[in-house]
Amino acid sequence: MPSSRAAEASSAGVLNETAARYGIRVARWDKAMEWPLTVAAVIFLVAYSYEILADPEGVWATATRLATWVTWGLFCVDYVVRLTITEHRWRWFYRHLLDLAIVVLPILRPLRLMRFFTILAIIQRGAGAKFRGRVTIYIVGATIITIFAGALAVYDAEHRVGNITSFGDALWWAFVTITTVGYGDFTPVTFAGRLVAVGLMLGGIALIGMVSATLASWIVERVSDETTVKEHATQNQVEELRAEIAELKDMIRDLRPTPSP
Repeated sequence: MPSSRAAEASSAGVLNETAARYGIRVARWDKAMEWPLTVAAVIFLVAYSYEILADPEGVWATATRLATWVTWGLFCVDYVVRLTITEHRWRWFYRHLLDLAIVVLPILRPLRLMRFFTILAIIQRGAGAKFRGRVTIYIVGATIITIFAGALAVYDAEHRVGNITSFGDALWWAFVTITTVGYGDFTPVTFAGRLVAVGLMLGGIALIGMVSATLASWIVERVSDETTVKEHATQNQVEELRAEIAELKDMIRDLRPTPSP
């Protein structure tokens, strides 16, 4: 199928690009860890959501914390392995600071807000390579997850002291904030809540930039395709005119009187 072939070609391109930059071992490791890290990201998000919305106690609280730390441990192992096997260690390090954030931020407990930024980093690490070349899927998915995670974080920070008292209010606030509308009906009053707001606003600006760039790229591609089609049509018309001119020449030549002997 065309979509399957396109996905395979995109995956092969990413693999070759990584191998050229950091070595074939890192490229193979990244390829092998794509799905495990994506599953870990989903588990991390579910555990984070359950901890905030359900406020579990006892064995459920322990299970939630265990799931969070196990998934974090997987990302930690992944980071250490890639840093160890890369052929250009320093270049890899400063180009993967977002991966370092995934490892470092959860350690900053009891600042649960840090998990919000960890989720944002996981979106890029766990799904970025998988959906590279599928811009629409990536933008929509990343936007939904960012809004949801932002709503969780601001609800956790504000529901006891601010006017964002329900998760529904938090979702509405996150949506209008990431779209840079900001009606002002709900406003964070804590430092943590305002920090989430800053992150969502910056994310909204980046989202608008990505959408604009994607739309511009699509328009340029369509114009280029139409220009190519017109060029081919013009070339075919020229060839047809040449053939007709040749036929006319032959007809004129045949109509000329034969000189008498």
